[in-house]
Amino acid sequence: MVFKRLLAAVGIGGPSIDTVIPRPSVRPGEKVQGHIDLEGGEVESDIERIDLALRARVEYERGDSEGTKRVLFHQVTVAGGFRLAPGERQRIPFTYPLTLQAPLTMAGGHRLPGAELGLSTDVSIGGALDPGDVDPLEVHPLPAQERVLEALARMGFRLVKTDVEEGRLAGTRQEFPFFQELEYRASPQFADRMRELEVSFVADAQGTEVVLEADKRGGLLTESQDRFARFRVPHHGDGADLAPVLAQQIEHMVRRRAGLMGGLFG
Repeated sequence: MVFKRLLAAVGIGGPSIDTVIPRPSVRPGEKVQGHIDLEGGEVESDIERIDLALRARVEYERGDSEGTKRVLFHQVTVAGGFRLAPGERQRIPFTYPLTLQAPLTMAGGHRLPGAELGLSTDVSIGGALDPGDVDPLEVHPLPAQERVLEALARMGFRLVKTDVEEGRLAGTRQEFPFFQELEYRASPQFADRMRELEVSFVADAQGTEVVLEADKRGGLLTESQDRFARFRVPHHGDGADLAPVLAQQIEHMVRRRAGLMGGLFG
C-alpha cells in the first residue's frame, strides 16, 4: 500500500497500518520481503495477531451454479501479542515464504491476461479481525515452467486468458483445492483437431508436473470431448527444447478421438 489505512476493526480513532513490499517481483518458492508500519490511534490497542496470506479470485462450478469467490490461502503469522500505545509507531519486518504452487501472474515480462494475486495483511485486534487490503505480487514462472511457455509460443499456441479454478488435478500433489489454468488457442498444426489447449502447473521441490487438457473438435457422430496428458519437467534439467515433448503429448491426445472415428466408419 502507498498510504496508511485505518484499521476498520476498531473504528474511528484506531491505529493505522501500511504494508510495504519493495520488491513485489518473485518466483514461486522464493521469499517476499517487506515491512508493516503501525501507528497508534487515539486509544491504546491490543494487537493479537498479524497474518499474511495470498488472495486469489477462484472460479467454481457446482451443479447448475457457477461463479467466482475471493480465497485466502497459505497464511503465515508474522507478529502478534503486543500493545500499541496512542501515537506509537512500530515497524515489523517480515519474510513471507511464497509457496511453490502460487499462481503465476507474469510471463515473458508481461502480465498474464486475467491473472490476479496479492498478499493480504490481516490484523486481529481487540477481539475483531480486520481483513486487510491486498498488495499485488508479480509472480514469474520457474525456469521449468518458463521453458514450457516459451515452447508453446514457438509452436504457435496463442495465450488467451488465465484463471484459477476450484477442483483437483488427478495424479498430482496439489497443495490447495484449486489450480491455475492457462488457456491457449490451438496452433495451426492442431487447429483442425482441437479448439484450445489448457495448461496447468503443479510444482514441488524436485520439478513441475505439466498437465495438458485438449478440447477436441466434435465430429459427425461425436460431441467435442476433453482429453488429458501429463509429463514432468525437473527444476535442474538439461535445458532441452520442450517443443517435441509437447507436440508428442498433444498428438497423442488428439489421436484418441481419431481412432474412435476410424472404428465407427472402418
